[in-house]
Amino acid sequence: MSEGATEPVVHQNKNFSNVNYAGKRLENREFLNCEFINCDFNKSDLRGNDFVDCHFKQCNFSLASIEEAGFRDIRFTGCKILGVNFTRCNKFMFSFEFTDCLLDYSTFFGTKLKKTSFIHCSLKETDFSEADLSASVFANCDLSGTRFANTILEKTDFRTAHNFSIDPDANKLKKAKFASSNLHGLLDKYQLDIE
Repeated sequence: MSEGATEPVVHQNKNFSNVNYAGKRLENREFLNCEFINCDFNKSDLRGNDFVDCHFKQCNFSLASIEEAGFRDIRFTGCKILGVNFTRCNKFMFSFEFTDCLLDYSTFFGTKLKKTSFIHCSLKETDFSEADLSASVFANCDLSGTRFANTILEKTDFRTAHNFSIDPDANKLKKAKFASSNLHGLLDKYQLDIE
């Protein structure tokens, strides 16, 4: 620990409701098994804080700064997470579940997201380039304009996903699951007219 550094303030088993953190810097905090309901983190600076076993419900994380923040076993439900860059989060504390979330324009470039669930989410223009999404699930998700390039998608479930465009030659798709009705998303680069 560097000189002048202080122990983090630990919040455990707490509920936070309707708290406005918008545009604010949260410093040197650890949240363990906490629940956040209807909190606003819009444009907040959350860098370097740790969240473990936390559940965020109806929270706004749009454009939040989360570099070096740790997120382990985190559930987001009904959250707005627009334009967030997950690329530089703490790699050793990085596991999520997203349900009914807006994740448009977010970046997961080069992240390890094995077995991550995306349920009823909007992921428009989201970047998963060079990410590992092995055995993840995209259930009823809108993947319009979402980027998959050199992405590991082995055993990933796309059966109910829609509006995706995935190049089989530029991604690892072994044992990935698709429905016959959405296979056209694998053929977009050929510009075929499929009815």
